[in-house]
Amino acid sequence: MEFNLADLFESIADAVPDREALVYIDHPGTGAERRLTYAELDAAANRIAHHLADSGIGTGEHVGLHLYNGVEYLQTLLACLKIRAVPVNVNYRYVEDELVHLYRDADLAALVFDAEFTGRVAAALPRTTRLRHLVRVGTPPAGDPEPHIAPVDFAEAEASGSSARDFGPRSADDQFIIYTGGTTGMPKGVMWRQEDLFFAGMGGGAPTGAPVTRPEELAERVAAAGEGLVFFPTPPLMHGTSTLTAFIGFHFGQKVVLHRKYVPEEVLRTVERERVSSISLVGDAMLRPLVDALAGPMKGTDTSSLFSVSSSGAILSEAIRDRFRELVPHTMLLNNFGSSESGFNGTATDDSGPAKGFRVQVNHRTTVVDPATLEPVAAGEPGRIAQCGHVPLGYYNDPAKTAETFFELDGARWVLLGDMATVDADGVVTVLGRGSQCINTGGEKVYPEEVEQALKAHPDVYDALVAGVPDGTWGNRVSAVVQLREGATEPTLKDIQAHCRARLAGYKIPRGLVIAPRIQRSPSGKADYRWARMVAANGRV
Repeated sequence: MEFNLADLFESIADAVPDREALVYIDHPGTGAERRLTYAELDAAANRIAHHLADSGIGTGEHVGLHLYNGVEYLQTLLACLKIRAVPVNVNYRYVEDELVHLYRDADLAALVFDAEFTGRVAAALPRTTRLRHLVRVGTPPAGDPEPHIAPVDFAEAEASGSSARDFGPRSADDQFIIYTGGTTGMPKGVMWRQEDLFFAGMGGGAPTGAPVTRPEELAERVAAAGEGLVFFPTPPLMHGTSTLTAFIGFHFGQKVVLHRKYVPEEVLRTVERERVSSISLVGDAMLRPLVDALAGPMKGTDTSSLFSVSSSGAILSEAIRDRFRELVPHTMLLNNFGSSESGFNGTATDDSGPAKGFRVQVNHRTTVVDPATLEPVAAGEPGRIAQCGHVPLGYYNDPAKTAETFFELDGARWVLLGDMATVDADGVVTVLGRGSQCINTGGEKVYPEEVEQALKAHPDVYDALVAGVPDGTWGNRVSAVVQLREGATEPTLKDIQAHCRARLAGYKIPRGLVIAPRIQRSPSGKADYRWARMVAANGRV
């Protein structure tokens, strides 16, 4: 047995077969749900694994998961791992051209998709070359064109596959690909060895404690620990944070809860009913409506079981953190920092905010380096965040980008992230922002996240993005796109500037303001800066 994700899951299923593993609520509020024990989920994954293998999907071939949250997502993912196929997440918001790029770039051999995406799949499929097998979940909308390759119904695929666990040996080197990006450029597939992903992204079986030292130790810990924890990844599973959270729950031998889509009021009902221990989400875009529900229609919800709420992939603003702590003072709020290329890097300090910046207590594998020399920077000097040890192999089908991002130093493999930062004498890292989003205005560098933090502290601001707009004098000027709270009085640019002046240096203060009906973000809450730049440049939505 190795540090292979399928091996590890099977060892847990054998150790605690009758424990509840997965609760899926299809349409929140309707009562429609599915509950599977570890033995049942393992057998269900075996059936899809056999179907894929019987359909000619072999070791190392890529299988796309073009699905909303559901049992089928995790079932198919586990099935891929069991037969040593490589699961590939597909962003379900993508339209035809984007899907064609991803299907081609990822060299998909098979695709498992939700029926409501039938029309998009049918449109993209003729422009691909390797995709040869389709499995469809559910019934397609009436009138949608059918793909020229006839899809197999998921239920039929599951019924036809054997539930036996008779697969060959696997390896810690088996791959797991996480596609990332798409809001700042074309998506890129991050290639992970499963052993590296287990330790870097899943905490080695103990994100808050000592990682396991032997593969067999994981199931031993699960059997000895008992049950009672409930993990609730609320973003889409096609976002790496949610999938990793689900596996962390499995690696503890505990229950994982899923909703098809994120509805804050229903999330809180599920927290109360299922006695949820831990929620994962992404940034203010997901925590803010949860806070609003707790303060409004869901006031009085029993959240006493809730031990932690963690965010990764987007920064939580100080204003939203403070409101949450007022409403749920007994719950630990973790403002985590990580990425698809690095896994987990660290957790923000309590004093993070507009005054001091986004400060992170990083793990021992993370540092700040000079991007030119790749040597650690001196305290207070800007550089780029880098991580060593368990890091990805590179970007799939992109050797040039791989060479730019991954390097070796003193015999260790490193990944150079896109985030600019400084580090203080105590090793605390202050994240400045993505270098690709940095605004150069009159020779000064402005990172949008810092300005966004200040804007979100305004009492009338619900959400905000900041972008650079071309300027004949300054090169670029800082411009804010703001979504107001319901019923708020519309602030003027002068109002916004006066608010920011007490929190930011003068060159960081927005010189332009666009009020938008809503801020455009991905389903996981990540900022769409391409949209923000377009809106800011046009001066209107």
